[in-house]
Amino acid sequence: MLSQVCKVGTGQWGRSRAVTAENPLGRAGQGGRATEGTGAAAARKFGVGWKLSPSVIVAAGTTKELAVLSGPGIIRHIWITTGRSFRQSVLRIYWDGADQPAVECPLGDFFCNGWTRYSAITSLPVVVMPYCGLNCYWEMPFRSGARITLENIGPDDYGVTYQVDYSEVDVAGDAGYLHARWRRENPVNESSVYTVLDCPRGPGLYVGTYLAVGVNHPGWWGEGEFKFFIDDDEDYPTICGTGLEDYFCGAYDFNVPGAGYTTSSAPFVGISQVLKPDGLYSSQQRFGMYRWHLLDPIAFDQRLRVTVQDLGWQEDGTYMKRRDDIASVAFWYDAQPEGIAREVMTLDRLDVGDGTVRRAHQGALANYPREVLGRTY
Repeated sequence: MLSQVCKVGTGQWGRSRAVTAENPLGRAGQGGRATEGTGAAAARKFGVGWKLSPSVIVAAGTTKELAVLSGPGIIRHIWITTGRSFRQSVLRIYWDGADQPAVECPLGDFFCNGWTRYSAITSLPVVVMPYCGLNCYWEMPFRSGARITLENIGPDDYGVTYQVDYSEVDVAGDAGYLHARWRRENPVNESSVYTVLDCPRGPGLYVGTYLAVGVNHPGWWGEGEFKFFIDDDEDYPTICGTGLEDYFCGAYDFNVPGAGYTTSSAPFVGISQVLKPDGLYSSQQRFGMYRWHLLDPIAFDQRLRVTVQDLGWQEDGTYMKRRDDIASVAFWYDAQPEGIAREVMTLDRLDVGDGTVRRAHQGALANYPREVLGRTY
């Protein structure tokens, strides 16, 4: 990577561009030239060039187009913040004119924050900074074009501030398209086997998993094996792990003696969120974990199926099938720009039954101009 950075000029990287609310087409020399927008009242003493349009408003029940890019090119970084519940926004990314989105996830889950509460992330492809600054560095090539949208499935309008950094550059012929697919089962089906991904086509490269687990039963919940069924695998997989905490590179129940569950966020793996019961309405434990297969990608030619067993441990020393609340995001690169089978994205389907985030965000953002954040604040 360092050797690439040292190659100066546009030849290696292409022409650098950025899409924002103030420069929605990412055109050269057009940043900071807005004459109206959500910051107009705050900038009334200064005029053009002084943050007149830092954000856009996404009305309740509508979808906002954040970026439309012409190719070829590569998205290199996305930063976005809403000051809202992460499960009231659905992020979608379309490649090369495809009808089905390749990326379709609740906003928070895409950035490893699936429980509507802020969690700091310091990994290589995903970084979440104080407070609720969502960043991703997944390399996202496209050939003819890309489109990014955000749907507000909640009951209120809200403001969104964002920046999409990309390069106008030729794309290698064998470069894949980034895909990200969200799923949830609450409770997990009676087989106690949860499917993270069933991609019926190839070739592809599996590069990461985010998992949000809400326990519905007492006891240890992470004995289940992660299994990767590659190409012709049917009943038994080619890759089979030894336990859920093992897949996320931990051990012994994530239980540090004397401290209990302990969070960690590292470049390739982390148990980044541990939400403990509060003795009142938040009565279940909830966990957020990620693992990026950037140095150990899982390649497939025809198809890939990824599952994890919802398996626990009983006091008598035997395993116990469980039916917990599990949501996931699978990340992979695919030769096809078109997305695969889609999940239902409604407020009820995504709801985690936690109203505390709205009150917390209102308090943290109380001093921001209402026209920036949306009239609900």
